[in-house]
Amino acid sequence: MVYKIRIILDTKDDIFRDIEIKDKQNLWNLHLGIKSAFTLMGDDLSLFNILDEDGTVVKTVPLEDMSDDGDGEIMSDVYINEAFSKVGDKLHFQYGFMDLWEFFLELVEIIDEKPAVNYPITVFRFGKMPLKAPSKSGAKKSTKNSAIPLMDDDFTNFDEDFGSGSFAGEDSGDFDDEEEEDDFNDDFYEEDGSDEV
Repeated sequence: MVYKIRIILDTKDDIFRDIEIKDKQNLWNLHLGIKSAFTLMGDDLSLFNILDEDGTVVKTVPLEDMSDDGDGEIMSDVYINEAFSKVGDKLHFQYGFMDLWEFFLELVEIIDEKPAVNYPITVFRFGKMPLKAPSKSGAKKSTKNSAIPLMDDDFTNFDEDFGSGSFAGEDSGDFDDEEEEDDFNDDFYEEDGSDEV
């Protein structure tokens, strides 16, 4: 069987690709398919997050084993039919480190395998890829990076405290640059002892 998966780039614009992949291929093959479909350059680390129906991460599957004991599950260990058990199942894919590309995947259809097709294959493209990784989409960005909103009450006494005030007269004008410089030089030579010959 062949799984048709829609991969959506996490950005404000509509950018997605449909990839077909055999059920007995693994997440490593899907990772390569996504790189090809979206023309992602380099060999950056990547990972899949397998999600439940509520969007909670059930399992994280990296490209390479990062566990201390060296026996963690990696992409080549997980078959497509294990990651997607039914139509509508979703995964989250991250690619890169400094420039982080994020994608949402959904199994949209299970179809029969076609002869003489080299899977995975991109069967549909929509939207132009940006040159660099986009910032987070609007909803997520606002929840993570937004400042705490200020209430009107925070400024009630502003006019009273600062509005009528004037800074005129606060500067006495008695500041003498030359005198200050002389004091500094005297202190410097006394401490340093460099004025002694």
